[in-house]
Formats: sequence, structure tokens, C-alpha cells
Amino acid sequence: MNSFLKVARPHRERVMKIIVIGYGMVGHKLLECLVENTRNDVTVLAEEPRPAYDRVHLTDYLSGKSADDLLLARHDFAEAHGIDLQLETRVIAINRINMTITTHRGQVLDYDKLIIATGSYPFVPPLPGKERENCFVYRTIEDLDALRTASQSARVGAVIGGGLLGLEAAKALNDLGLETHVVEFAPRLMAVQVDDGGGRILRKKIEDLGVGVHTQKATTEIVDGHQHQHRMNFADGSFLETDLIVFSAGIRPRDELAVQAEIQVGVRGGIVINDHCQTSDPNIYAIGECALWNNRVFGLVAPGYDMARVAAEHLQGQPSTKTFQGADMSTKLKLMGVDVASIGDAHGNTTNSLSYQFCDESRQVYKKLVVNQDKTLLLGAVLVGDATEYADLLQMMLNSLPLPERPETLILPAMDNAPRAGLGIDALQDSAVICSCNSVTKADLCSAVAAGNTTLASLKQCTKASSTCGGCMPLVTQVLKAELKRQGVTVNNHLCEHFPHSRQELYHLVRVGQIKSFAEVVSKHGKGLGCDICKPAVANILASCWNEFILEPQHAGLQDSNDYFMGNIQKDGSYSIVPRVAGGEITPDGLIAIGQIAKQYGLYTKITGGQRIDMFGAQVHQLPLIWTALIAAGFESGHAYGKALRTVKSCVGSTWCRYGVNDSVKLAIDLENRYKGLRSPHKLKMGVSGCTRECAEAQGKDVGVIATEKGWNLYVCGNGGMKPRHAELLASDLSTDMLIRYIDRFFMFYIRTADRLQRTSVWRDNLEGGLDYLKDVVVHDRLGIGNELELEMAHIIAAYEDEWKNAVTQPNIRQRFRTFMNSDLHDDSIRYVIERGQIRPAQAAINPAPKQQDERIPVEQLS
Repeated sequence: MNSFLKVARPHRERVMKIIVIGYGMVGHKLLECLVENTRNDVTVLAEEPRPAYDRVHLTDYLSGKSADDLLLARHDFAEAHGIDLQLETRVIAINRINMTITTHRGQVLDYDKLIIATGSYPFVPPLPGKERENCFVYRTIEDLDALRTASQSARVGAVIGGGLLGLEAAKALNDLGLETHVVEFAPRLMAVQVDDGGGRILRKKIEDLGVGVHTQKATTEIVDGHQHQHRMNFADGSFLETDLIVFSAGIRPRDELAVQAEIQVGVRGGIVINDHCQTSDPNIYAIGECALWNNRVFGLVAPGYDMARVAAEHLQGQPSTKTFQGADMSTKLKLMGVDVASIGDAHGNTTNSLSYQFCDESRQVYKKLVVNQDKTLLLGAVLVGDATEYADLLQMMLNSLPLPERPETLILPAMDNAPRAGLGIDALQDSAVICSCNSVTKADLCSAVAAGNTTLASLKQCTKASSTCGGCMPLVTQVLKAELKRQGVTVNNHLCEHFPHSRQELYHLVRVGQIKSFAEVVSKHGKGLGCDICKPAVANILASCWNEFILEPQHAGLQDSNDYFMGNIQKDGSYSIVPRVAGGEITPDGLIAIGQIAKQYGLYTKITGGQRIDMFGAQVHQLPLIWTALIAAGFESGHAYGKALRTVKSCVGSTWCRYGVNDSVKLAIDLENRYKGLRSPHKLKMGVSGCTRECAEAQGKDVGVIATEKGWNLYVCGNGGMKPRHAELLASDLSTDMLIRYIDRFFMFYIRTADRLQRTSVWRDNLEGGLDYLKDVVVHDRLGIGNELELEMAHIIAAYEDEWKNAVTQPNIRQRFRTFMNSDLHDDSIRYVIERGQIRPAQAAINPAPKQQDERIPVEQLS
């Protein structure tokens, strides 16, 4: 037999070495596209000290969000996908002949394909004095850190540049508590996006916020000031004194590597690319703000994302017809709380175009349409102060949809309740791009709905539509509703088979009808005897409305196990006991009392994350005895068992801490005592921090409060758990009275409108209009229900009684606490071992000592 048989070896496809220079938002989008192909060997070289983060919402960093909150992916994203991510690494040279790059550390790395995603840099005008101390740019987290540090010793700040980025920088200075000024060379703010009429309204709204606006000002030099650090001299002879200056006068492409490597660049900068995002060297691509396509640099994130998708497919040789064909530069923003939108040919530069303009100076609203000569197509639009029509108008322009007979009705206020002219969602083709940031079409959304994504939150998670800038949210919602109706998909939000109503609808029926019992709810609005779903839900609604004792005969049978015994049942059948420790403040006598009671009844004790003490191992018949002793020591129920307010966590605040700027402990105690016993669709947690160091982790709570030099900042809809969510800033620099009014409104609006067992974070994600709508309801009272919500909360507060005090002082209720219905004995099947000096369920002991392993202690020996 021939021993030299040929063995067929499997063909090994060569791994492509890809190097990405730059790791911003567009660079990260490229990686998301590349990780789908595991044959790539990807190296990312990033100058900044952290992975890609959201620059679109950079200003939020100064409003309370952390650097980690802004990250576009988890810290381990690169490692999880086998990407070699090298932070704080600057590329200094590209060798196109040898196909290598060189870093500032001297590393030489070879590539098969190279992608330049270096973005842009802020343009600083060549002014004398531009290098002075406390002159900043506004681009990175490090820039904002430096700005925040400087602001602590400043009173006045100025921004050079009144465009999009300039007004973002002005908001940052305003948020930092500085007297803020905007200096703009052009005759109006946002000169590229809005016309004179829109600029006039925008200026008025910005000035009403306390910001000084200086247009048609050419800064000639920056010198020493008399009352402040800097004096900005203007060409017309006037000047402005300020303590710090932020340059935000536009951006320039970072094309220095292309120049070094003799890759073609534009006359005014930018790396020239073709429709596949290839440079003049076919093995090198450029994407994002460093790229120049058809003599245009695109300064928005959506075109950059498109480039990333095109480049990823092309460099991997994927069969695709996708090419980059430019991008619409329409945009919708909220600048310093002011809605501003610009669509298409906003200035009416198209030959023979016509315009319609609407201006309401009392409401400070300006709207303008630009249409073609025969008034059949929309060419552009400007919206200032109210951008409600943005989504409809954008789709009309992008898809060349026919205009109504009277185009002006698209922007005129509806009169006498007449329906507004608008876009029917059915008029959009399936190929219409709904979310330009993530290139999500109407067809993509419809397919996702058909696949079972029938809520706004799940649709966003599946398609990523409206997850970047959020401007397309109204249109995404319209598509969702229309597609559900078209496909005949019935989203049954009924509570259960016994009630043809949602929790929200039942809540309103109970409150409007003054209904006080489950029997009355069923007789008027349901059928049958109820079930384990609707009984606790209705019990919760009744408690949220009237705050009656949950163990009264008409309510007791509705409660689930935890509420029925007013304690959390544990894995061994015992219960935990959690007395309220408001704000985490407890006296030595209180600590001693808890210790003595725990010792008397043989309970396991542990300090919780909410700054109180949890006691485990009590049987049902022991609960009244233990609570009688706790009440005698001055404690109340902590409601750890209920869908109610749990804790208000606090730091020591200004009382003890040298960094504290207000008394966070007192406020936390006041808030906890105000809202204790408040029943809601899910548990509620709060936190109060005495300064921005945030020791109480307030921004991870349903309601968080942080002290400022001017009052309190209010954050809402955060949570920890399996899906952590950072709370969002609802209002700033509030007085204590106004803070409490807003919290009253927020809680009652949530209780009114949330679904069963829905946390505030999930409720917020499904809330149409998002945070802006929530601000309109709570802060601006646009629905006119603020006073009503406050009165409802006042009733709940006035009706509060300690549940456990009620239970132990009423013999007919106290007698229900029996381990066995037909006996007063304890459950001797519950046994413990001693571990680390305390009891632990015998079956849960972790590595007990050999001597203790069989020493299972009956519960009666512990008490």
C-alpha cells in the first residue's frame, strides 16, 4: 500500500487585516458593520483615552451624565468581538507603498485595508490672544472637564460662534451657572439653517433665557480685561469682558495624514472619496467629517453612518449596489430648550420658488415653507419655537410627495378644531428612510412590527430607529400604529380576561367613579370573580387613589402574598422585616433596638443598598410580635413588600461633608416621610446627593435630586437592576418648594399612565414625546393638570397610616398572622445553620465548618 497518499487540506481563506484610524461615532458604526464578518483582523487606533461616545449629546455630560453614560457600547465591546483597540494612540504616518502605518510610539503595523475616520477639529480664528488661559474649544469630554474646572472660578462666559455647536456650547455655559454671551459674525444666529424671520424669533427666545446675543460682531483680538480676565475687542469699536471663552466657529476636516501620504485632498481640505468611500488609493477609505464627497464635507452623524455602511460592505468585497450618494442635511434640534428645524432649501435659493411664512410673536413661533413654482412639491422649511410638523414635512420633501391644494395649511394653526393638513403615513413608499441616523426605512419598521415588535420600546431596540437623535420618533410611532392596523395585529392591553381595559383606563375609571372596592369595579367595568393578575392590580390602583389600609376586609383578599403578610417571603418560607430608616439616618438607640429585637428572635441582619437594615428568618406568627417591638422603639413599616416607595438614599450633605452645598439628609428625610406608603405600578426608589460628586447615586433612581449652588436639580426615570438606565434631567436649580411640586406631579402622572408592573424607566421609554413631553406635563403644565396632580398627592399624604401599626393594634387583623391556619405552632421544617456568626438557611449554607455541617438548629431554639 502506498504510504504517500495525498491528503486534501481544507482551503483556509486569508484573514484580511483592517486598520481603523479614529474611534468616534462613525468609526464605531463601521465596527458594528465589520463584526458581522469574523474573517477580519481589525485594529483600531484611537487618540482619546476612552472608547467611542455620543458627541451628539455631549452637553448632557455637564447636565449630570457621566462619561460612561455617553459610551456607544460597553467597555468590553472590542474585546468581545476580537478587535484590537489601542486607546491614546496617535498615528503619525501612512506608508502607502509598504501598506503600513506608524504610531507615535514607534509601532509599525501593516494593513490590507485602511480606514481613516479621524473626524474634524474645531476651527479657532487666528486672533491675537486666542492662546490665552481659559480659552477653550468644545469637542471632547476632556474639553468639557477643563471647561467645568475653569467655570468654578468664573462668573461670565462667552462663545464665539452662533451656529449649532455654538448654541450647544452656550447651553453648557448656562448649565454651569455662568452669565452667558454668544458672539456671532453673521447678522443672525444659525445663519446656515434659518432665515431672517426664524433668526429673529430664535434670538428673542435665547435672550429670554438670559443669554446675551451679539450678532454682526467681528472679534479682532483678546486682551486683558478690567473687571474680568478677558476683553474681546470687536471691529466696530465695541467690546465684551468675560472670564472664559469657548471657540465654536465651525469645524475643519482632519486630513493631515492624507496630506502626509499624498492622498488627494480638496482645495479647502477634506479627503476626496468616491461613491464607495475610497480615496485616491483604492486600499484606503475615508468616512465621516474628514471625508470630502463631491466637494462637500458632511458635519452631521447620519451621513457619516451611511459612509460607514458603504465602506464596510465594499472593503470586504460584499456583493452590494449600495453607494454613498450624499445626504440630506435637514436637521431638528432643541437648542437651549428651543425647537429649531431646517429642511432642504430653507432659504428658497431654487429658481422661481415660492414661500409661505407664519409668525406668532406672542408665542414666539416662526414657520416657513418653500415650494416649487406650481405649488405641488415642498422644497424646504424652517421651524422655530415649534417643530411639530418636522417629520411630516421632511418626508414630503425627501419623497417628493404632492402638496395639499393650500400648502400653507401645513404650518397654520388648526382653527375651530378642524383637522390639520398633514402627511398620511400610507403615502410613504416602503423605501422611504424614516430614521436617517441609522438608515431605517419604512419597510424595515413594518417588517419588525410583523415579527412581533408591537411596542415603541421593542421597535426601537430591534431597528435602532430613533435611538440616536430621536428626531424621527413621531414618524416611527405613526408607522407602528398604521402597520398594526394594516396587518390586523391586535395589541391587547387589557388587564386580563375579566377586564376589557388597560391598567391606565381602570385607574381613571376608579378615580372618576370614586370606586372604593374590587366588587364595585367588577360589577361596573368587568366580569367574573377576578384572578391573580387583576386582583393585586386593582388593589394597587385603589391604594394609589384612596390610600386605605390594604388589610381591611374588602381589600385583604386582593393582595399577593407579600402584601397579605406585609413582608417579603424568602426561599425557605420565612419572611423578612424592613423597618423604615428615613434618609438612612438612625440614632444609636434605634440601632440598639433593632439589634436587641433581632437577637431576641434569632434573625439574620444585613444593611441594604437603600441604607436601612433588613432582618431575615421570621415566621408568619412572629411578624406581629417583632413589629410590636419595632413600633414601640419608634419604627414604621418600610414597605419593602409593596409596589410603593422603598427608600430615599442620601449622603451626609453639607451638615458634615466639606464638599456638600446643601442639606441632603434633611431633604431625603422630608421626601421619604412625605411619600412613604405611596402605592404605584412598581416600586419606587429615590436618592438625594448634596453635591455633584453624587455619593447617593441619585441618577440611578426613579427620582434623583442633586444639590447645586442655586438649589436642586431633579432627575427622573433611572434605575439599576438587569437593565440599568441613567436618570434624565427634568429641571434645574429648583427651590425646595418647587422641587416637591414637580415630584408630586411626576409621581401622580406616572401612577395615572403607567402599565401594570412597569418601572418608571420602561414607562419613559414608551412615552410618546419622551422627555420633552414629560417636561411639558410636569414643568410647563401644558396639559393644565398640574394642580390636579398636586391635590391628588395631597390626599394620599393626608390619608397615610402606618400599615403595621394598624395591623398589630387590630385583633381581627392580627390573628390572621399564623404559620398554620389550624394551629398556633411554628414550622419546624425551617432549620438554620450558623455561618459567620449568624443564621443561614440550612440548604443554602456555603462551605460550613465540618462541626457545623449537621448542626441544623430548629427555629424555636433561636427565639
